[in-house]
Amino acid sequence: MSRPLAIAAAQMGPVVRAETRAQVVERLLLMLRDAADRGAELVVFPELALTSFFPRWELSGDALLTFFERDMPSADTKPLFDEAKRLGVGFHLGYAELTPDGHRYNTAILVERDGRVVAKYRKVHLPGHEEPEAWRPFQHLERKYFEPGPESFRVQRAFGGLVGIAICNDRRWPEAYRVLGLQGVEVVCIGYNTPIHYAPDPGQDRLAAFHNNLVMAAGAYQNATWVVGVAKGGVEEGVEGLSDSQIIGPSGEVVARSATTSDEVVVAVCDLDLCLDYKRTVFDFDRYRRPEMYTRITSQRGAVAPGDADR
Repeated sequence: MSRPLAIAAAQMGPVVRAETRAQVVERLLLMLRDAADRGAELVVFPELALTSFFPRWELSGDALLTFFERDMPSADTKPLFDEAKRLGVGFHLGYAELTPDGHRYNTAILVERDGRVVAKYRKVHLPGHEEPEAWRPFQHLERKYFEPGPESFRVQRAFGGLVGIAICNDRRWPEAYRVLGLQGVEVVCIGYNTPIHYAPDPGQDRLAAFHNNLVMAAGAYQNATWVVGVAKGGVEEGVEGLSDSQIIGPSGEVVARSATTSDEVVVAVCDLDLCLDYKRTVFDFDRYRRPEMYTRITSQRGAVAPGDADR
């Protein structure tokens, strides 16, 4: 059996603060058409794809809210929806969402080939800090500007398979993949904006690309799923962001990877049935998992102090 799905990782280079939504959407349209010309059925765009990564600045009032979308599609983004429907290509898009009742979320949507929004996910694991910190060379104020998503990770039947969404820092937490994996996920779409410089511990800077692959490849393998990780990278408003977009198979192997720090489309034909090779063998959850033991362990949390386990 084979269920091929051609997926494009549509990496973005920097989006400058002065760039308008309409200008950004034109870039997305160029990549969408490129992906469609190469046979893609699903195009994955990054986290916060429509704007510069604004949590690096201290903002308030209208200066902050201008980065948020009140409607999706909006007048500026509707051309992307229309063109995707015309081409018969679906997409994943990350953006900053302002709800009618005033909540602010780091959000991603999944749009099917007929233009329908079939899934919406709001980022759960928010990194960074809650208030400006003068010692940092740039800010990372996600915890100030966004609320954690109110719902857990969910799988959606779409594109002939089972698709889930995670966003940026979610990819570092094994629980994100496992919750999706327990629902039988076959494709996980992950957009990210990751600065290479990590101010709390600069010793980790040299490992940014290594850690990026490590967590996504482990999540793919341990949950028998395809993972599509897509960056907005390059030097954006003076901050260098990680690129290194990649499509990873359920074996944990990278099957396609970006080569630049600019707008770039990489495409891979992903056989969703390859997930079954692992779901029915080494990661047969029903046969091999021991959830009763995990509950026992977590109920004892705090019994051993950190660093004392070897004493």
